[in-house]
Order: sequence, then C-alpha cells, then structure tokens
Amino acid sequence: MDKKDVLAKIMEKCPNMKISCLDARQLAEELQIDSRELGRICDEAGVKITACELGCF
Repeated sequence: MDKKDVLAKIMEKCPNMKISCLDARQLAEELQIDSRELGRICDEAGVKITACELGCF
C-alpha cells in the first residue's frame, strides 16, 4: 500500500484531523504497516495523534 492510499484511509478515519493512539495503532495493523510509519504520515499530513497510551502526544 502506498503512502497516498494510507493517507486516504487516515483521512477517512479522522475527518477532524485527530486520531487516537489506539485507533492509529489499529489502523496500522489493519493496513499492515509499521505504526511508526503511520505516525510519520500523520505528522506530514497535520493529523494530530491524541490520547497517547505512552504519554508522548
């Protein structure tokens, strides 16, 4: 799956430009990509990761 397709899925899941950490990790698993890669794509697109389970965001 290329970056454009991943970004489309992210935007579909979070139209308000925010996604919870749990939802982001589940989406990464669903898309079969590394969660760090999903995080990088979110950062580049300006999507904020909220409710971080590690307290990072």
